[in-house]
Amino acid sequence: MSHKHKRILKSIFTEPVSANLHWREVESLLHHLGAEFQSTHGARFTVKLNKVEGQLHRPHHGSSLSKQDVRHLRGFLASAGVTMSTYAERRSS
Repeated sequence: MSHKHKRILKSIFTEPVSANLHWREVESLLHHLGAEFQSTHGARFTVKLNKVEGQLHRPHHGSSLSKQDVRHLRGFLASAGVTMSTYAERRSS
């Protein structure tokens, strides 16, 4: 995992919730993790990662995710088994 992807993943799971995450960076991270995207309606996407499906929403105004979108993304990644500790364990193995 690149330094950039690690930084984005850390930003997603850090408290307080970041309001400075850009959709393109998050989308790049998700593709790197092996996520599959399917456009559904408008700015909504169905994302499948590690056999877990979720709905994500591309920001309408600007390119930054809202704090609520980051919380939703955090929950989706956690349910798909993606956390900072998961990647720390893989790196030390």
